[in-house]
Amino acid sequence: MKNLDDPISKLKGVGPKKQEDLFDLNIKTIFDLLNYFPFRYDDFRMKDLSQLQDQQTVTLKGKIAVEPTVNYFGKRRNRLIIRLLVGNDVIPISFFNQPWLKKNLIVGQEILVYGKFDSNRKTMSGIKIINETKNQGYNSIYSVNSKITQKSLKQIIEQAYSEYQDVIEDFVPNWIIKKYRLENLKNVIKTMHFPKSQADVKGARRTAKFNEFFLFQMRLQTVKGQKQKSEKAKIMSDKLTLMPFIDKLPYELTAAQDKVVNEILYDLHRPYQMNRLLQGDVGSGKTVVAALAILATVLSHKQAVMLAPTEILAEQHANSLAKLFKDTDINIALLTGDTPNSARKQLLPRIKDGKINLIVGTHALFQDTVQYHDLGLAVIDEQHRFGVNQRRKMREKGAATNVLSMTATPIPRTLSITTYGEMDISVIDELPGGRKPIKTTWIKNNQVRLMLNFLKKHLKNHEQAYVVVPLIDESDSVDMRNVTDTYEKFEQTFSPTYQVGLLHGQMNDEDKNQVMDDFKKNKTQILISTTVIEVGVDVSNASVMVIFDADHFGLAQLHQLRGRVGRGQQQSYCILIADPKNKTGIERMNVMSSSTDGFFISQKDLELRGPGDILGKQQSGIPNFKVGDPISDVNILSAAKNVATRVTDEDNWQQLAKNKNLVERLNAINNNTSFD
Repeated sequence: MKNLDDPISKLKGVGPKKQEDLFDLNIKTIFDLLNYFPFRYDDFRMKDLSQLQDQQTVTLKGKIAVEPTVNYFGKRRNRLIIRLLVGNDVIPISFFNQPWLKKNLIVGQEILVYGKFDSNRKTMSGIKIINETKNQGYNSIYSVNSKITQKSLKQIIEQAYSEYQDVIEDFVPNWIIKKYRLENLKNVIKTMHFPKSQADVKGARRTAKFNEFFLFQMRLQTVKGQKQKSEKAKIMSDKLTLMPFIDKLPYELTAAQDKVVNEILYDLHRPYQMNRLLQGDVGSGKTVVAALAILATVLSHKQAVMLAPTEILAEQHANSLAKLFKDTDINIALLTGDTPNSARKQLLPRIKDGKINLIVGTHALFQDTVQYHDLGLAVIDEQHRFGVNQRRKMREKGAATNVLSMTATPIPRTLSITTYGEMDISVIDELPGGRKPIKTTWIKNNQVRLMLNFLKKHLKNHEQAYVVVPLIDESDSVDMRNVTDTYEKFEQTFSPTYQVGLLHGQMNDEDKNQVMDDFKKNKTQILISTTVIEVGVDVSNASVMVIFDADHFGLAQLHQLRGRVGRGQQQSYCILIADPKNKTGIERMNVMSSSTDGFFISQKDLELRGPGDILGKQQSGIPNFKVGDPISDVNILSAAKNVATRVTDEDNWQQLAKNKNLVERLNAINNNTSFD
């Protein structure tokens, strides 16, 4: 009996060599082959000249008006010119570096030419001369390699569809097909490979994208669901237990904070290990949310840790949490690489026997010498600053430790759905009342004096400022500001009236901490720095952020830097200084100066720079989808995630197991996931 999971070797003409070549295209089964869709279509339908748009790729039919000519220029470059009589118009058509075409062209001969039309000059840049008998309508173009040609792949696909079309069945549940007005799979496969019109392709491609995203999300959700079932965790205190503490807070939780707290406490109250990512813009109030998760853990007689990437940030968290928990039985300890040995020797036994139930620190928290009594929760701040193995070591310090990862870097929807798909995500998408939006201005380098005058005005009001530059030292390869020269120039301009500080990544930790301490205490009023201030610096008196060569930073990074100000009651400002050399650079500056929405900015950053530039070329974090583009098709991706989450919900698990077609598809890609 035929099955879509049959190996491609079942097809006539696909022997071991051809099978190996198809494997290189990640085509192993009939299903893979039928879902290996074209990436574009050449439209060989003839068009009337009056219908053509500039730079449109079209097919023209006409007679060769005069003898074609070949002009040579340079050693190996040439241009074949054909003058084609189309109706009453003569259209010059150029073919570059294809002189051999001339020998088959005769004056008066009628031909079809496919190419790009220039409506302003009424010329065409030729792509190919078409054999009218073999090419009509739309021609599917596939991504192939040197071993598989377009022609051979099309023949194999045609054979597979002819032999297997009767066993093509939908794997997407029927209620989803109806809700999102999707097409059935058989029609999608037929239309994508053998289209009759562009409109048909558009509808079929939309369904193909959804199907691809849906299978990807189903794989993530089923793996996550089975992992939860296998990792039991102790049920923590519920929100009712925390209400006396919440009622005594000096402020009301925002609606977004309250929603996120409910999501986290729901996880902690279930017998499954929590793996949740809390994302919120700078100043959105993530710390108090984490504090409530910590309190729920400690009230359940378990320990909690808060892990921070820097000692400055760890110390800030320890101080903040000590104030929040001053009237509770929570015993807090700070443990970092700088903790003296004498203090460390006193702390470790108290952590091991559970007398200290909240430990705040850096990488020191997951060292082998640190043993916990009963670790129930690990809060990991700025989680992207820790490697996978480091986060795993922290998690393994307890039995089924719940993990709450936090980030102030707004994650684009695309990445939150793909890269972080195995995690539950909570978003704080509003700022506490009273926070004033940071006013952002973009100026050119020839306007720096205006910035200096603006800075002097705010320094007179006893406010402070950051000045960020991209380099530490002068560079011969790039023309950008460096902290050394900038520090000297600002000292000349502002000293002795105002003190100027210097901070960069090559300084040792002791010097960094001293510089930051001086800035916090207002001993220095201007801090010249590289991006080391991007995370973990909280100085409420700082109201101005100046960023030189701003077009050399990513949008998400600029937003993070901007978030260092705006933490006090006064109006804060960010001044971007840049002379972008291209359209993208200008667009990025306009986005930053027009929006303070971190999630909008992060998505624009992804669109403008691409995942490889943001996350690194080797690990972009986004899977290689065949049809869908998770950046431009993020709404389809989001819909697929929502329905996959619903389908794999505990209440629907047994129903899911009855969907034979879907289970077969998941088993094929999920290493035989079982739905028991």
